[in-house]
Amino acid sequence: MCSGADAAEPLTHPYRPRSRSPPRCWLRSNPYQADLLRDGVRRYLQLPAEQTVLILHAKVAQKSYGNEKRFFCPPPCVYLGGPGWKLKQEQLTARDVGEAGLRVWGYMGLDTMGSSLMETQKLSFEEQPDAKGFGCAKALYISDADKCKHFRLVLKLFFSNGQEIGTFHSKLIKVISKPSQKKQSLKNTDLCISSGSKVSLFNRLRSQTVSTRYLSVEGGAFIASARQWAAFTLHLADERCTRSEFPLREGYIRYGSVVQLICTATGITLPPLIIRKVSKQYAMLDVDEPISQLHKCAFQFQGSDHMYLCLSTEKVIQFQASPCPKEANRELLNDGSCWTIIGTETVEYSFSESLACAREPVSPVPLITALQLSGGGDVAMLEVQGEHFHAHLKVWFGDVEAETMYRSPKSLMCVVPDVSAFSSDWRWLRYPITVPLLLVRDDGLIYSSSFTFTYTPEQSFLPGQQLPADVPQDSDALLNSIHQEFTRTNFHLFMQS
Repeated sequence: MCSGADAAEPLTHPYRPRSRSPPRCWLRSNPYQADLLRDGVRRYLQLPAEQTVLILHAKVAQKSYGNEKRFFCPPPCVYLGGPGWKLKQEQLTARDVGEAGLRVWGYMGLDTMGSSLMETQKLSFEEQPDAKGFGCAKALYISDADKCKHFRLVLKLFFSNGQEIGTFHSKLIKVISKPSQKKQSLKNTDLCISSGSKVSLFNRLRSQTVSTRYLSVEGGAFIASARQWAAFTLHLADERCTRSEFPLREGYIRYGSVVQLICTATGITLPPLIIRKVSKQYAMLDVDEPISQLHKCAFQFQGSDHMYLCLSTEKVIQFQASPCPKEANRELLNDGSCWTIIGTETVEYSFSESLACAREPVSPVPLITALQLSGGGDVAMLEVQGEHFHAHLKVWFGDVEAETMYRSPKSLMCVVPDVSAFSSDWRWLRYPITVPLLLVRDDGLIYSSSFTFTYTPEQSFLPGQQLPADVPQDSDALLNSIHQEFTRTNFHLFMQS
């Protein structure tokens, strides 16, 4: 990603409309189709009917051996959000006579299983208080017969009338045999947990699977939930600073470090905590080695009198540990204060099919990861980098379609529209114009992104300086006057997310 005026090449002649046509190999919709699509995109921009699919899962999974089934912990979760889901269901209900109360169903499995639905777990989605649909795959595992070292989760979504919505993939998951008992080395950081990464915490009383509780947030408070888990950003802090300052640091998390846990969904945080290694229900106060996936750990409240983060049924409380008289480097904990830590991943797909006229699945859903601007003058080119691109996608800058060329599943190229497409008074433009970056499929399906594109003027005159009042607005003299007030290369394009 680039940001700021220095992130891209300036246009040489920013105020004059382009006279040069884009290369012929770059495609654009025909005029009739373009008008229909533009009307649809404008309606979408005014009232977005977004549909999101959010998949949460762990970074690693323990392999099962023999007849045992080590279910993934925390279990993969799916959240369906956005007003577009309800709108689409209403449209299908109105169209399909006899169908009432259409629902969304899902099937989740491993990409190593193939495409058979018999090997997947069926998900039903229940509505949450925040109107999101929630589903959880509690019975997924990977057996020792599967020799893969990495895999992805595959989610297939359908409406209850049988119409396929699409196929969605998780991020890559690493297969491990069991938690590493060796002291981790920063020379091999594959299983280490870094500052700024996302983690989940869970607790099992007496190591019983049925007693598993996950640290979560509900109603603005921390809870221990048997149903849902939250992802927390784990930040490494500078323990020499006060709590009010709490500057964050980069690096890998080590035992004895001061950290902060921030809920990724709500932004709610716990007070500064010292993370301790747990061995046989003792907190080890003198261990400073790096933390690894699925390690047992405890969280001591910084500055407290041996107080630790603890669960009691579904409540999160503070527990006072007992010092060991014979071993000053240990403190005795209870079961509720011993947590297992594991890294997590999140992948979100966003689309709007409320305006699409086809029954085709929404997948593959393209994901934009970066933008790269090149060229300038009459034609500035933008490379859109990401995943799951195909030849039926066009890049849109707000409600303006750009000439687009498909290069590969990870790259699209487009011609940046001139600023005059967004402003009728572009000759007088003294303020940035920012437009959302969209990908639109040929049938009208809209894929939004977190990226925007900004046209920014750079002023070379003093603040408050006025343009000559006696220059007619449409004359060449006006353009010359403007060029005198601004630098010769005063219009920059830059991207931000």
